[in-house]
Amino acid sequence: MALLAGNAIPNDKIAVVIGIDAKTLRKHYRSELDRAAAMVEAKLIGHLIRLASGRDGVALKAAIFALRCRFGWSEYAPRPNASGSNI
Repeated sequence: MALLAGNAIPNDKIAVVIGIDAKTLRKHYRSELDRAAAMVEAKLIGHLIRLASGRDGVALKAAIFALRCRFGWSEYAPRPNASGSNI
């Protein structure tokens, strides 16, 4: 079960593989599912950071993606005032 969850297999698919209801899976294996999801996220973030540290177009796209997702950057957000005043 942890192997499946650690490879980002959806919970409903894991339940089918091990032969239980998805609700039962979540009830009895919540901590394992949460831990596996955190591990998948950590792996993906590591790969994203590795890509973003390059010097090509992929690096630029990865950096922009990371800034938008993790830090809320948006091309639609108001730009800071160029004069430095807060008015």
